[in-house]
Amino acid sequence: MQAQRQLTQPVESALALPDAPGPQNSDPAASTSSSPPQSVPASAATPPSVAPAAATGSGDAKQQQHSQAERELKQEEQQHLLGVVPNFNVVMNGQALPLTGGQKWDLALHGVVNPFYIGWAFAVGGGYSELVDSNSGYGWGPAGYFKRVGASYADNVNGAIIGNALLPQLLHQDPRYFRKGTGSIKGRIWVAAVSTVVCRGDNGKKQFYTSNILGNYLSGAISNAYYPADQRGFAHTMETGSEVTLFGALGGQMYEFAPDIIRVLFHRKPSATPAVAPAATPITPSAAGNAHP
Repeated sequence: MQAQRQLTQPVESALALPDAPGPQNSDPAASTSSSPPQSVPASAATPPSVAPAAATGSGDAKQQQHSQAERELKQEEQQHLLGVVPNFNVVMNGQALPLTGGQKWDLALHGVVNPFYIGWAFAVGGGYSELVDSNSGYGWGPAGYFKRVGASYADNVNGAIIGNALLPQLLHQDPRYFRKGTGSIKGRIWVAAVSTVVCRGDNGKKQFYTSNILGNYLSGAISNAYYPADQRGFAHTMETGSEVTLFGALGGQMYEFAPDIIRVLFHRKPSATPAVAPAATPITPSAAGNAHP
């Protein structure tokens, strides 16, 4: 019997089946204790959709700001004094989002093709100038009249294109006048007076108004191409540019106080100007992580 038992043990061990595998839903603590923890790469821990979501939010905010600025611009392009005189370049409530380069061109061209400025060139630039014998080198009669009209309108176009569109786009400056509207009379007069040399940049900060001043002198230089021979040259360019810059201070007074004067004379109530809606703030990954439902 002892010999038979010793004979059968090797056979049984050879025919023995392997152990069954453990259950798949085993305790994670056990597996953790049996194997050392492994570090997870930072790139794998961050969901890949976070960065695109942040970029999308930033794009949406820019689009909202662009749309809001476009609505403000369209409202400004409807502004007139006494229903006739264009008042396009004025932010009545003193607050507005910065314009894009295309919107600056839109504003400038809107003024160039306005019937008031075209009529002004015919009535004042041509008629009055010939009446007082301004630019006598053009002569008298229909030929001289239309030369004066063309020169007057060309001055307006040059100033609008160069000083209100091209240079403001390149230098990131806002070509509009931001009306103060409140406060002391002395303070408002000062703000209007320095508006010809101080502007608001696209970053919202005050800047030296290079676009306006340089644009005035460049326009004066271009006018040498169509003014009479006795009104050309470097001296004439400097004189014209300086005069336009100084007259800009008077223009600022009109922008600032004309609505008040009209309201007093015609007993009109101040128009309600909608407040500027704040631009949407893009959600950063850290802010999204701290948000609660």
